[in-house]
Amino acid sequence: MNVLRTPDERFLDLPGYAYAPNYAQDLPGFAGLRLHYLDEGRRDAAHTWLCLHGQPTWSYLYRKMIPVLVAAGERVVAPDLFGFGKSDKPADEGFYTFGRHRDALVAFIERMDLDNITLVCQDWGGLLGLTLPMDMPQRFSRLLVMNTALGTGDVPMTAGFIAWRDWNNKNPDMDVAKLMARSCPHLSAAECQAYAAPYPDASYKSGVRRFPNLVPDRPEADGAEISRRARSWWQNQWNGQTFMAIGMKDPVLGAPVMRALRKLIRGCPAPYEHAEAGHFVQEWGEDIARRALRAFAGR
Repeated sequence: MNVLRTPDERFLDLPGYAYAPNYAQDLPGFAGLRLHYLDEGRRDAAHTWLCLHGQPTWSYLYRKMIPVLVAAGERVVAPDLFGFGKSDKPADEGFYTFGRHRDALVAFIERMDLDNITLVCQDWGGLLGLTLPMDMPQRFSRLLVMNTALGTGDVPMTAGFIAWRDWNNKNPDMDVAKLMARSCPHLSAAECQAYAAPYPDASYKSGVRRFPNLVPDRPEADGAEISRRARSWWQNQWNGQTFMAIGMKDPVLGAPVMRALRKLIRGCPAPYEHAEAGHFVQEWGEDIARRALRAFAGR
C-alpha cells in the first residue's frame, strides 16, 4: 500500500496551533500506519473531550475550543483521521470506507483507554462518532454535537448535500484554503492556508475526496445499518448530558437537519443557535465551548 506522510515542515508556525504532536503507531487492524492526535490538559481530569473532525478539516479545527476547555481543568484529545492532518494518508481511495474509519476510532479509544468521554462531533465527526457510544457506553458520559447527522440510509439526501457531493467529485484537487475562506470569512489568510497544510498536492487528498461518497445514501450502504442501530440507541438508551449547537448559516447540515437530529437524542435540550456560525461551527468555538461547559455544570 502506498502511504503518504505530509512533511513536518508543512506544519511549522501555523497560527493558533502550538500543540505538541502525539502519534498512535500500529493500532490493531492498522499495522504500519501512524495516527496523529492532540492530548492537552490534565491526564487525570474528570472529563476527556474527544473532538472529532470532518471533511476537509483536521485537529486544527479545534484550536479555538481547546484553550477554553483546558483552562476549565478538562482534558482534550483530538485525533486526525487517517487521510487527514498529520496522520498517514494511504493514496488508494479504496482504503477509505465508513467501516474502516470507524474501526480506527474504536481502536484509538481502546488503545488510549479513554473514559468519562465528552463526545464532541461535527460533520463526519458525527456520522462516525455518533455510532461509537452504543458499543462502549461505559466510556461516554456527555455529548456536544454540532452540524452533523446520522447516515442511516433511509432518509433522503438533502439538495444541499447532493450539490456538495457533486462539486466534490468534480474538483478532485479541491482548494481547501479557498473553501475555508468562503465558509468562514472571518479567518485570516494564514488560518485558511493552515487547513491546506496537510495536502501538498492532489495525491494527498484521497481521504478528503472520498468522504462525500461514503455517506450512506441507501439502506444497504456501508455504515447504514450501524447508523440505524445508533439512532435507536440514542432514542432509547442514552442517559448522558447533551449540548447541541447549530451554526445557522450552514447550507448543508444546518437548522432543519439538526432539529431533526435533536428528536433522535433522548433528553436533548433546546439547541443553542449561533446566528453567525456556518458549517464549521468550531471556528466560533470559544463561545460554544464556554456555553457547553456552563450547560454541563448546570449553570
